[in-house]
This record gives sequence, C-alpha cells and structure tokens, in this order.
Amino acid sequence: MMTNLILLITLTLLPAFISIMFIPYWTRKTESFGVSIPADIYDTSALKSMRKKYTIIIGVISLLTICVFLGYGLFTNMSESMVGWLVGTTITLFMIISFMIYLIFHQKMKQIKSTAKWGRQRTQKLAIHTQFRQQKLRYSNNWFIVPFVLIFSTIILTFLSYEHIPEKIPMQYNFQGEITNFATKSYRTVLALPITQLYLILIFIFVNTLTGKAKQQLSTENPEKSMHQNTIFRRRWSAFTIFGGIILSMLLSTVQLSFIYSIPQGFLITTAVITVFAIIIWAFILSYKTGQGGSRVTVSMDSNGKTVNRDDDRYWKLGQFYVNKDDPTIFIEKRFGIGWTMNWGRPISWVIVIGFILITLGIVLLTI
Repeated sequence: MMTNLILLITLTLLPAFISIMFIPYWTRKTESFGVSIPADIYDTSALKSMRKKYTIIIGVISLLTICVFLGYGLFTNMSESMVGWLVGTTITLFMIISFMIYLIFHQKMKQIKSTAKWGRQRTQKLAIHTQFRQQKLRYSNNWFIVPFVLIFSTIILTFLSYEHIPEKIPMQYNFQGEITNFATKSYRTVLALPITQLYLILIFIFVNTLTGKAKQQLSTENPEKSMHQNTIFRRRWSAFTIFGGIILSMLLSTVQLSFIYSIPQGFLITTAVITVFAIIIWAFILSYKTGQGGSRVTVSMDSNGKTVNRDDDRYWKLGQFYVNKDDPTIFIEKRFGIGWTMNWGRPISWVIVIGFILITLGIVLLTI
C-alpha cells in the first residue's frame, strides 16, 4: 500500500511540475520572465530560445526530482509520517531551485530590455476601457448558497444525532484506511469540520469577489481584444472557484456524516483522492487553455504595434512582488504565473494575509 501512496503522490505532483515548466508560454505576451515587453517582441527568436531553455531546464529538474522521490520512497522502508516529510522536503527544494532558475532568466531579460531600449523607441500608454466593469467578469456569489445549505444541514444533523456519535471520533487515517488518531467527543470536536468548511467557503467567496474586482490590465495594442480575453479569463476562473468550492464542501460534508453513519473508510479515501486529483487536472487544463489574463484565448481583432504598455517594472520586485504604495489597487495579475497577487505596498494587503493566518491557526487549535 505504501508503494501505491508514493505513486499516487507522484501522479499528483506531475501536473504541478509541468505547469511550472510551461509558465513562460502561459503569461501575457506583454511580459516575459517578470519584465514588461512590447507584444511583438514576444515571438522573436531570442525570447523563443529563452522560453525553450527555461522549459528544458525546469523539465530536467522536475524529472530528477521525481526520480529521487520515487527512488527514496519505493526502495526504503518508510512510515507514512516519513512520506509526509519527504513530500514536504521535495516540494520545498523544488520550489527554491525553480525560483532561482527563474531569477537567472529574469535578470537576463532585464539586460536584454535595457540594451534594446524598447520603452524609449515607442510611445508608452496605459489602456483603460470605460466599459470593462460593465462586463460580466465573474459569476454570482449566490452559487455559494449550495455549500452553505450543505454545511448548515450537516451542522443541524450533527446536533440532532449527537447522542449517536461515538465517544471516540476518528480524526486521522492512514492510507490503508486504518484510524491513527482519535478525539474525545465534544461539541467542539464534532463541529470542527463544519467550522473549517465555513472558513473555506468564505475564502472561496473572497477569491471569487476579487476575480471581478482585481485591477483592469489591458494591452495598449488592442484594448478591445484584450478586454474580451480578460473577461473570459475571469469568468473561467470564477467558475472554477465556485464549483471547486461546491465539490470540496460535498466531500467534507461526507466526511462529517461518517461520524454519524457507517461509511466505508476506503470509500472516503478513494473519493478524497479522486476529488483532489480532478481539481488539480482541471486547474492545469484551465491554465493551458486560457493563459494569464486570457492570453491564450483566441479573439480575432487587429492590433497596433506602435505603442507599448506603460513600463512599471520598478514596482515589480524580482518580477514577482508588486510594491506600489501610490496604487490604490489591492489585487493585480501575476507577471509570472496564473492568477493574482497582492500590492504589498498597501498596508491592507498585510492585514488581509495576517488575518487569514490568525484565523487558520485558530481553526487548527480548535481541532487539537
């Protein structure tokens, strides 16, 4: 069974590794390795070569990481706790190494831009579409009524069936479906999972809301086309957020019901694994088909190559961290990756992050 666990974890890691490999192909054509560029420069041979080299290097590192993980996991006698340690160490080292590789390409890209002086040769503009906020940028948060109904129904059922819940509640299972940790029954322990569900759904609502509220970023070469692409990008990720939240809520509600009814543990574990893997694959396909900001969405419109987006590289530290205290925007698209990041120059960004951390720690302490 431990072999199956190692292989399953490997299968789950693969989409993440592949995603990191191809990030340069999924970013906007006005950005390359965290540096703003003219869109028509994106397809030059020099930049194509850089993207190809990055993909090959990260691909080789990913392959070596997988081989080391499989070799160590399959050919040594490891406990499940050791497997968890191995997974954490593997992911941490991979992320550190891949970020260092990114920094090398980021610095090279900055040097190329400095030498070419694109910003001085073309007119810099900032595109703002007055009808952008009138578009349907995300789907309604009313969809989250579904998980809320599930959660509160589960809570009511838990209270009504409290006397039938065993005195020892299973809190942790190994991959064989055997219980490895119990908690003494109390209202705190039986409600820990529903409270966690509520917190997660509130996070999903927060993410779905920021999907529509995040900063407008349009290409100056063709603002109309860029608006259509960005609208589709936001809608697709909004749908992913909503239905991902609903599916996760259904899964956790099923786990909660196992405290009351006899549900085979093998079924719970299999369902959890399939659900997590399906969500990861869905995110991978969505990233590939849509790209950052909708850059891979096909929209046929003419463009103008005489202008370039306003150069705000000075606000992007290492091409990854946006720090601009004069920009009231809190959420902004990542320059290298898919999705959004925060404006770390605004104190509210730190308040939000610290708030999430404190609430998460509180929920963890509640379940202990």
